[in-house]
Amino acid sequence: MSTPADAALTVPTEFRAELRADVTRGLSASPKQLPPRWLYDALGSDLFLKITTLPEYYPTRSERAILTQRAAAIADLTGARTLIELGSGSSDKTLLLLNALEKRHAQITYVPVDISASAMKQAVAALSADYPDLTVTPLVADFTNSLKLPPLPGPRLLAFLGGTFGNLLPDERTIFLRSTRSRLAPGDRILLGVDLVKDPDRLRAAYDDAAGVTAAFNLNVLTMLNRELRADFDPDAFEHVAVWDPHHEWIEMRLRSRRAQTVTLDGLGLHVSFASGEYLRTEISSKFRPRRLAGELSAAGLHVTNWWTDPDGLYGLALVARDDDLTPPR
Repeated sequence: MSTPADAALTVPTEFRAELRADVTRGLSASPKQLPPRWLYDALGSDLFLKITTLPEYYPTRSERAILTQRAAAIADLTGARTLIELGSGSSDKTLLLLNALEKRHAQITYVPVDISASAMKQAVAALSADYPDLTVTPLVADFTNSLKLPPLPGPRLLAFLGGTFGNLLPDERTIFLRSTRSRLAPGDRILLGVDLVKDPDRLRAAYDDAAGVTAAFNLNVLTMLNRELRADFDPDAFEHVAVWDPHHEWIEMRLRSRRAQTVTLDGLGLHVSFASGEYLRTEISSKFRPRRLAGELSAAGLHVTNWWTDPDGLYGLALVARDDDLTPPR
């Protein structure tokens, strides 16, 4: 059943053309696919927060363990006066960095960047209450496209945490890294969080938890399409699947059609047929080896200055600089 035309829309107006283009292109492709950014409407963002607390989902705990141990060193190494967090979400791990930066500089500017306006609103409200002296400049934007930042005091630290870098396809990562490099001033640094290659069974479990939260998160994208594009997807006619691709060394999240069916998207004037068992890919999550990551950074004119992992070696944090920047911390 199509969503009524007057139902509340949650995709920001400035992104609606991009949603229409992505869905038209992705559902007309073979195999069918959608960019993962559309998983994060208000409900999707809430479900992802639940995923990060699940026993199977180790990346958030591992990244937090590294930041707990290394935040002070990161503050000293960067001397950052502005923290820009790409894909900030709830910003909870950011507190570790903000606390460390505030101990070094009395006045810090924080710029959370996220496509989810609802997650941004909640995060900013919480930060304003806990950090009354913090300058917060939220930016609702798709950081994978041309990101325009307001004038900000330097040095700046661009934090790209949560393994979101791995959600980009290789060509998209190249474009992102080169674009980000062009925005770095002398002394600026990138803090990049990446999940590492490990046992495939552990990886699959992290993306297909026993409680079914990840399945609900994945299937919610169909509800979003029903609401935003007046589609008639039946979420019960699809099932969540997580697949390890050993060639690309990434996890694919997919939705598998339980039966042959045709879906109508009135908002696009589009009719899409699914065969029984046909997949719709909604996300990739690349896993990295340190040498491979260094190679991708080098190809974009960047290099790793510092590298940290959690005690179990599940996850890595890289502090990254332009290859021509040897500016010491200020």
